[in-house]
Amino acid sequence: MVNLASDSRFCAIGLDVGGTKIAAGLVEHGTGRVLTQQATPTLPQRGGQEVLDDALALAHELMVEAERQRRSVVGIGVGVCELVDPHGNVTSSHTVAWRGLPIRAAFEQLAPVVVESDVRAPALAEALYGAGRPYRLFCYVTVGTGISCCFVQDGQPYAGARGNALILASSPLTTTCTNCGTVLKPVLEEFASGPALVERYNAATGAHLLRGEDILSAATTGDPVAAAVVQSGGEALGVSVAWLVNVLDPEAVIVGGGLGSARGIYWESFAASTRTHIWSDTNRDLPILQAALGPDAGVVGAAATVFQRLRD
Repeated sequence: MVNLASDSRFCAIGLDVGGTKIAAGLVEHGTGRVLTQQATPTLPQRGGQEVLDDALALAHELMVEAERQRRSVVGIGVGVCELVDPHGNVTSSHTVAWRGLPIRAAFEQLAPVVVESDVRAPALAEALYGAGRPYRLFCYVTVGTGISCCFVQDGQPYAGARGNALILASSPLTTTCTNCGTVLKPVLEEFASGPALVERYNAATGAHLLRGEDILSAATTGDPVAAAVVQSGGEALGVSVAWLVNVLDPEAVIVGGGLGSARGIYWESFAASTRTHIWSDTNRDLPILQAALGPDAGVVGAAATVFQRLRD
């Protein structure tokens, strides 16, 4: 067993495997500081093995960098945008086709490995180093290419019996189209995520925008269609997050991800909707906070899973 307290040079490699990019970093034990970081496009349409090969290459480069810095790598943490069971097996292939691939065996050729979902990893990072530190119980929500959440108690993200707890993305909605009044029944991720905002705006206007950031910018500069799309997306997210608060009674809600970290109409409508749909008036003033670690949360959290495993 490695005694992490015995040497400040200990670090772990954190890999955040998302639908858009693979971010990798060398993370210092104790502080959670990212010492060096690299990234490469995921391009998941190439297939799971190709994505795995790129992730392994990044990990190998960071092993070399750690040796150059005279630091000792105690393990590799991998956060992936799929369902992951308590044994570190990837059990879905919605974005990155790693289900059935020998992920752990591949990384263990370099160092001991922990595989975790890409929502529980940053939630752990916020609990240890970020906005979650003051709280014993909080909900972590990430909004970007997808929408995910988890519940953190005493510094431990709750995974459930099979690693499938609190799949917020598939929360059913009944909402009204902001353009024609048709009653729609999408799931949350199809209505309020970054790609969903783009798809809804393009369908309404005939535009060909590509990024959620473009819709947020258009909403801010007075485009009424963009504003309606963004506001309704934030409101829908708020309904689902309020349901989490009603069921779990957390001390706080912490929101990360590219879209979740953006101020403006989306955030304001989300926060207001959350408070409106919280049932108990004793909960309506709970803190709704932006994640403190920003884009580093996934990498830091993946590395933190290694530190936590060694402590346990």
